Amino acid sequence: MKAVQYRSVGAAPEVVTVARPEPGPGQVLLKVTAAGVCHSDIAVMSWPAEAIPFPLPLTLGHEGAGTVAALGEGVTGLSVGDSVAVYGPWGCGSCLMCAQGKENYCLRAAELGIRPPGLGAPGALAEYLLVDDPRHLVPLGDLDPVTAVPLTDAGLTPYHAIKTALPKLTPGSTAVVIGTGGLGHVAIQLLRALTPARVVALDVTDEKLELARQVGAHETVRSDAQAAAKVRELTGGTGAQAVFDFVGAPPTVTTATACAAVEAEISIVGIGGGAASVGFGTVPYDAAVRSPYWGSRSELIEVLDLARSGAIDVHVETYTLDEAPEVYARLHDGRINGRAVILPHA
Repeated sequence: MKAVQYRSVGAAPEVVTVARPEPGPGQVLLKVTAAGVCHSDIAVMSWPAEAIPFPLPLTLGHEGAGTVAALGEGVTGLSVGDSVAVYGPWGCGSCLMCAQGKENYCLRAAELGIRPPGLGAPGALAEYLLVDDPRHLVPLGDLDPVTAVPLTDAGLTPYHAIKTALPKLTPGSTAVVIGTGGLGHVAIQLLRALTPARVVALDVTDEKLELARQVGAHETVRSDAQAAAKVRELTGGTGAQAVFDFVGAPPTVTTATACAAVEAEISIVGIGGGAASVGFGTVPYDAAVRSPYWGSRSELIEVLDLARSGAIDVHVETYTLDEAPEVYARLHDGRINGRAVILPHA
């Protein structure tokens, strides 16, 4: 089968031919219908050799959806042909966090060498994907897998960050979204669906700011050195009650803390290498800074239900598997508007 792999440190991803996997006991084989392309992959491919915690080559793709192609011995509750989405942050299934469905915060994953598909285990940018356990599959039902597959990360990750901040987002409040690409444009829709907050979107290009307006941002601001001052001006000097940074680079983290209000919640979601300076006098009084990761299995079900209700709709650009290396180049250069989705069997 064809797959897109990161094969050696510093090299561009390649389309290669690999053996089609077969499901063992308790495993499920999916015929991949759609796979999302994420900035996290680019971050991984920028790491030096000593920082990569898994062997190469690696089949990329941590957003996956497909139809069940084969069931391993002992698997129940699924049938061949079922349309499903893959819950990506796999855990041990038995620790305290996993028992709550929070496999994104599994206490033993590192110890046991358990890694997400596309981020250590073979990923979804392939014609077939082997899933380790049926609990990591969520029925899609009548949802279109092409527009639903980004919800497994680009929907789940902002939903998890926003859900914790909901008590701050009361009438009259302001939420700031920094970076309105794959995750950020979904975050804007989630904020509009779940809260009465005024949503202010920050980005560096007119195209992405236009997308932010299209999906519901009340205000858009160019993300530059003056952005925090503009947010404070829009909020009468008080700042935002919640700030979500989906870039996480040093300049955006600085903006995130600078435009926060007293008792604000600041979520640094992006993995751009920035770090917030936190301490008395460096952030507003009682501001909380978080670095959330992905989301729980139950939250993925909730996100898919929101999509099913029409509350969120991901802007996608579709490509073939052979086009995937060029898609990563386009993503790196900021030339993807919304989320890129690969169709392995197109």
